[in-house]
Amino acid sequence: MLNRLIGRIKLLFRQDKELYAALNDILGFYPDNIKYYKQALMHKSIMHKEKGKPINNERLEFLGDAILGAVVGHIVFKRFEGKREGFLTNTRSKIVQRDTLNKLANELGITNLIVTSGNSGSHNSYLGGNAFEALVGAIYLDKGYEACMLFMKKRILGKLINIDKVAYKEVNFKSKLIEWSQKNRVNVDFQLVEQKKDSGGSPMFQYMVMIEGVEGCVGKGYSKKESQQMASKLTLERLRKEPQYIEAVFAAKGNRTKMEEEPVEIAPSTETKDDFIIVSEKTSDKQHPTKQPVNHPQKPVRQEKEKSDEFDLSDITATPGEVSREDIIAAAEEAAFAQEQE
Repeated sequence: MLNRLIGRIKLLFRQDKELYAALNDILGFYPDNIKYYKQALMHKSIMHKEKGKPINNERLEFLGDAILGAVVGHIVFKRFEGKREGFLTNTRSKIVQRDTLNKLANELGITNLIVTSGNSGSHNSYLGGNAFEALVGAIYLDKGYEACMLFMKKRILGKLINIDKVAYKEVNFKSKLIEWSQKNRVNVDFQLVEQKKDSGGSPMFQYMVMIEGVEGCVGKGYSKKESQQMASKLTLERLRKEPQYIEAVFAAKGNRTKMEEEPVEIAPSTETKDDFIIVSEKTSDKQHPTKQPVNHPQKPVRQEKEKSDEFDLSDITATPGEVSREDIIAAAEEAAFAQEQE
């Protein structure tokens, strides 16, 4: 209590006292070196320079991203003992993803403190999230790792985020789309449509979902992951709302599987003709007698099913525990190719 009172008294004689007070409300403490926090709240559109070098929050954003990942990973690791790596990774990703950080920045009032030219372009939607990461970087430089841990535990996960609800909330749309495709045995692919830079020089990506060769939706983002997530989300919504789209996907799947299941060309016969042997007339007469035995009635000839001289693969089917017909053919081709190379 005494320390807080002393801090408020000192604040009255400091420059930027409004910023100090605002940061204390957000972070739960007064900064020691205000310079870090000022830089964390400075967007690159300001074009401020010191000693010829640009000063903005991009470097602190980079540092804060790494620290935030470590801190949240540590908290999640301790919170969910016995959970596997995949679960822990997904939980951490949901907490530190851009949408979550944007919401936290708005809720805490960080967005209102960002210094920008007002013409920050298409990155406007990420101002808050970027500044949040930069502030974590500033805390680390100013107070150390433990202060970052304390901030996330008490101010974020203690008040603004229910970590248990986040952990079991599914927001990985790409994972959901792939899971759906595997259950329905359809092929899903992500194709890069365009890669360019926006007006501020930031890289942008556009990815399209392809299901069985049928075009899905296009997602845009400032990373491959983000654009694929958006494309997956839009495609999932389309699959739910447009029966014609699902019909087109499964029609394409039917055409593919039909082609895969078409019978292969019948293998050539291995029978060889001995037509190079000259057969004498006597031998020929013995092998092909022309006279029928006398007083022996001719028995009716039973017509047997004519046997093909060629191999027929149509009766090869896959049963549980056995290899499929396609696997047999593939293995045979591989073996034949290997022999040719010897």
